[in-house]
Amino acid sequence: MAGSSANDAFVAFERVQKSYDGETLVVKDLNLTMPKGEFLTMLGPSGSGKTTCLMMLAGFETATHGEILLDGKPINNIPPHKRGIGMVFQNYALFPHMTVAENLSFPLEVRKIGKSEREEKVRRALDMVQMGKFESRRPAQLSGGQQQRIALARALVFEPELVLMDEPLGALDKQLRETLQFEITRLAHDLGITTVYVTHDQTEALTMSDRVAVFDDGRIQQLAPPDVLYEQPQNSFVAQFIGENNTLEGVVQEIKGDICTVKLDDGEVIDAKPVNVSKPGERTRVSIRPERVEFNKDRLQPGAHTLKAEVMEFIYMGDIFRTRLRVAGNDEFVVKTRNAPDQVRLKPGQHIDIGWLPQDCRALDA
Repeated sequence: MAGSSANDAFVAFERVQKSYDGETLVVKDLNLTMPKGEFLTMLGPSGSGKTTCLMMLAGFETATHGEILLDGKPINNIPPHKRGIGMVFQNYALFPHMTVAENLSFPLEVRKIGKSEREEKVRRALDMVQMGKFESRRPAQLSGGQQQRIALARALVFEPELVLMDEPLGALDKQLRETLQFEITRLAHDLGITTVYVTHDQTEALTMSDRVAVFDDGRIQQLAPPDVLYEQPQNSFVAQFIGENNTLEGVVQEIKGDICTVKLDDGEVIDAKPVNVSKPGERTRVSIRPERVEFNKDRLQPGAHTLKAEVMEFIYMGDIFRTRLRVAGNDEFVVKTRNAPDQVRLKPGQHIDIGWLPQDCRALDA
């Protein structure tokens, strides 16, 4: 699961494992490389190993096996404060007894930087996060969003080449979170900082990252740019974890080139792209995204596959309609359609035909 080649890697995990009790591995044989300047998100459910990886990179946890390299040099035995890495946590971790300026000045004092240079760097970091007017306030006098901006400025103030962020926006409300997502991404790219970001929020991962590593059970399940992850999931876990997804269960009947025929459990037969199946007789879970399904007959493309469906629920959501259908025995089949003037409005109990292209439908592991 390597990203760039090991030679141009700025961050590299080589066969890294981690166990807390000497028996259970929370990180299993991790191989991961990152080029300089990349914004990589480690995404996964609780207990999947993503935060442990971040903590090993920061130096707060030690790898049980394997090597972690920063700019080509092994850092396993280097203490956290000597790694030169900026850190941002969910709980801000600001010193309550210090002003904003003193909080930012602290990492510079530790690095023995002179007073006038310190003041200049603090001013510049505060301007970066639009907090220039708040330097004499204490953390308790700031809102949650302002405190997180200060925590971000403190991580950037000594100009680190690598910044690690652990669920930094988890405690903020939706609107503020979205604003800060764009600000963090813009700052990271403008400053050319290599960033490792940990979250369990898929939307955050998709909107912010150059690449996303999806973790489950201590392993990377897929490592790819956000659009590839969403459009081309490699297994059922990734398909279900990233965005909304429909699944239909069945058995592979035949595989011909890049199309396979699947007999669904209710007897219907459909065509799909064989992604994670290898032979006839194998059980499969077929995956299709809600926005790839069409129920306006005029809009169906040539070669589209059609199935009968019953409308269970039709919900108006402003910019889209969300329709829940019963399809091939599955009552939770969802279709999302744009709120357009010609969009058909459906009623529960109505029977309709739905369709999609075989290449939009992926036969994955069962």
